[in-house]
Amino acid sequence: MPLKENTKAPLFNLKDVYGRQIDLEQYKTKRFLLGFFRHAGCPFCNLRVHTLQKLYAELKPRNFEMIFFFESKEQVILRSTFHQEVSPIPIISDPEKKYYAMYGLEPSTTKAVISHVTSFAQTVAKANAAKVPVHMMAGSESFSTMPAEFLVDTGLTIRRTHYSERLNTRINVDDIRIFAEKGIVAE
Repeated sequence: MPLKENTKAPLFNLKDVYGRQIDLEQYKTKRFLLGFFRHAGCPFCNLRVHTLQKLYAELKPRNFEMIFFFESKEQVILRSTFHQEVSPIPIISDPEKKYYAMYGLEPSTTKAVISHVTSFAQTVAKANAAKVPVHMMAGSESFSTMPAEFLVDTGLTIRRTHYSERLNTRINVDDIRIFAEKGIVAE
């Protein structure tokens, strides 16, 4: 079931793929973006991570953080130099999708198919131009996983939820900037 805005973010205390302990309780004095992505080779998600990585460098001095979840197994994520370069942003592996379910993400083969039919070729071209990885799914990764993003305010209150209707729809970067700087959520 999708999470509602103005509710508390479900807590977790997990190790990221780099071995760092990520206790959500320690983020209660910060604003942050929590992103749930598909597999480590997904061009839609990797383009988004590429964009967010640049944004993180800009917003980190304002005490803004990011945490990323991927459905890929840890060893798949760690094989990618692209994902290694995302550090210091925590990346958490959740191949069982326990936390995807906790945050209300629901798979949709229909939405994934529409995204692939309408924009896969263009997205792969953009990913190749940006030098972000594109590869087939591995192991238990799912074609139907749909991404989601959450803007979380101090006190761990979710101020904005964005459950993607298409694989390339996400929260607008300018909306993230405004939230990071002023705590205001754009309509």
